[in-house]
Amino acid sequence: MSRNSRIQARRKKRLARRFGLRMPTREEMAGNKYLAPIAHRFLSPELWRFTRRSVPRGVALGLFAGFIVPLGQIFLAAFLALPARANVPLAALVTFVTNPFTLPFWLVVANKVGHFVLNLDAAMVGGAAGHLASDRGILADWFAMAGITAFGFVVLAIVSAGLGYVVSSFAWRVIVMRKRRRRLVAMERRLNQRLRGDGT
Repeated sequence: MSRNSRIQARRKKRLARRFGLRMPTREEMAGNKYLAPIAHRFLSPELWRFTRRSVPRGVALGLFAGFIVPLGQIFLAAFLALPARANVPLAALVTFVTNPFTLPFWLVVANKVGHFVLNLDAAMVGGAAGHLASDRGILADWFAMAGITAFGFVVLAIVSAGLGYVVSSFAWRVIVMRKRRRRLVAMERRLNQRLRGDGT
């Protein structure tokens, strides 16, 4: 293993340890009874690496799973991460954006988002959606009680996944650029020190 590979491996381990208190381990996910049919696939090192492709995918899938289902979102994120080759522990961690403490807040937000999108849609079609709802009372009641909030969660899942992917991709590039810049500065400093030493 080259020196650069060892440095990258140590950095990834430090990043993993930083989130280690909340991230599930490979063995925990592989031993879960709900994931038993595909447990062997969770042991693939590729799914546990922090790379420029796996990190944004993990963030996007974690946000999508966190908003699309209120319960069992960790398992959904893990299932989605397998075919997408996303970072499994990061996808599982990001699902905690929705948890028992934040759920009341997100219920209100989802309801308002659902109202906004549906009202915008009704305005664009000239009130046809409202006319349909008045003609079909059951459908109107369903939307009034739970449908609007559920629709809001779908919108939040899609929008947050897209934004999460873009933001995490940008953040990853910024982090990598800063690391490269620091590495170049350190190399330049060492080179200058050697040149001074040779000159004397």
